[in-house]
Amino acid sequence: MQTTAKSVLYRVYALLLFMAFSHGKDLFNDNGNLQLPDSYNIGWMEAIKDDKFLSDITIPGTHDTMALYGGPLAECQAWNLNDQLRAGIRYLDLRIFALENKLYIMHGVVYQHTSFIDVLDTIRAFLSEFPSEMVLVRVKPDLFDKDNVEKMVEKIVSNDKNVWVKSVMPTMGKARGKIVFVQKSSFKLGVPLLETDTKGDYEVTHIADKENTIDKCLTQAAEDTGRDKIVLSYSSGTGVGTFWGMFLTPKKVSEKIDPWLDQYLRRFFNDHPGSCLGVIAMDFPGIDLIQEVIQFNK
Repeated sequence: MQTTAKSVLYRVYALLLFMAFSHGKDLFNDNGNLQLPDSYNIGWMEAIKDDKFLSDITIPGTHDTMALYGGPLAECQAWNLNDQLRAGIRYLDLRIFALENKLYIMHGVVYQHTSFIDVLDTIRAFLSEFPSEMVLVRVKPDLFDKDNVEKMVEKIVSNDKNVWVKSVMPTMGKARGKIVFVQKSSFKLGVPLLETDTKGDYEVTHIADKENTIDKCLTQAAEDTGRDKIVLSYSSGTGVGTFWGMFLTPKKVSEKIDPWLDQYLRRFFNDHPGSCLGVIAMDFPGIDLIQEVIQFNK
């Protein structure tokens, strides 16, 4: 009985701490209008030493970066690409469909009102303004004619000296001002990618189970970073398509997970100083959650 009472008190105390730290912070954001404080450090990678490899950096990213359209079942982000970059996002997850001679950005069967060329133009404009930064880009061929996506991407970027398509891991100094592609399975341009998630981890039927999955993935990430691969973990998820979680859209999952993730990262940072967690790809992150990820590089 005494042990049970202590457990209850501990949970209440943890909840109070969570509420105190989270109050007033921008952790989950579904507002499409980005508002940055005047003191916000957009070019946060300027502080990273030139000799540090990208695989040694903790990087905030977005899952299904361009999924702004399609309703609650499909939408994973609220900010447009330029706003995501200005907020500190440095890993982009692009789903691309090749049709004739053009590459379209998709989320499943939902067209996201832009093309791959438009995305590249936005990134280039950002890097021109903030040359201290670099942007990781993952391309996932989607729908039909998947084999043609890589060939078309390679043709588009072939003469661009500010695009990194080699498999060798660059240092921050070599990557500044560049778009760095990451490769996995159906897309072979760029540096290798290692995902901590296993098949089905994106399916969420209970939020507590998703928290345990993220814990497992980030613990593994801390062990695997610093090698010849970019390590990627997801905090995103959806219950759409499952029975028990059918009402857990990406937004509803993020509304619960993003504040929890902020507290998790705080504890991890204090318990494991000097750790690197690789890339954390999120849905609907707020600027304070993004800053908590960046904090690992200090």
